[in-house]
Amino acid sequence: MAQDNSFDIVSKVEIQEVKNAIDQAVKEIKARFDLKDSKSEVTLEGSDAILLASADEYKLEAVKEILGQKLVKRGISLKNLSYGKLEEAMGKSVRQKITLQQGVPIEKAKDIVRIVKDSKLKVQATIQGDSLRITGKDRDSLQSVIALLRGKDLGIDLQFTNYRTN
Repeated sequence: MAQDNSFDIVSKVEIQEVKNAIDQAVKEIKARFDLKDSKSEVTLEGSDAILLASADEYKLEAVKEILGQKLVKRGISLKNLSYGKLEEAMGKSVRQKITLQQGVPIEKAKDIVRIVKDSKLKVQATIQGDSLRITGKDRDSLQSVIALLRGKDLGIDLQFTNYRTN
């Protein structure tokens, strides 16, 4: 008989929560005395990048810290952000692009499959695009896989979804 129980491993960022965090960060930046006249900006570019701009590196770091606090309060892991290099803009201002990680990258997916296979649990891990599916006969082994992966630091935020039992 086929294997009955399964769940998916995904890594997604909720864009609406990112927008809310950016709005809160912009409000705080406008209210803070040290950033008031710094021409600091935080904008969402499309659905996969955030652009930060400020008068100098020190103020940009303060903006980045404010945004990070707002994202964490909204339940978005900072592991899903990858920071671009600091760029000089017009005048003495600087900007930086932050890319939002959507989906499990193929290298991380291969690492997860290897970790699951090395655990000697009776489950199968298959890569399905930017997510993984773990299947097994009993729920306890699936729970063990979830616990195992939560204990590992893979550099990305993992969510365990679509838990199905028959």
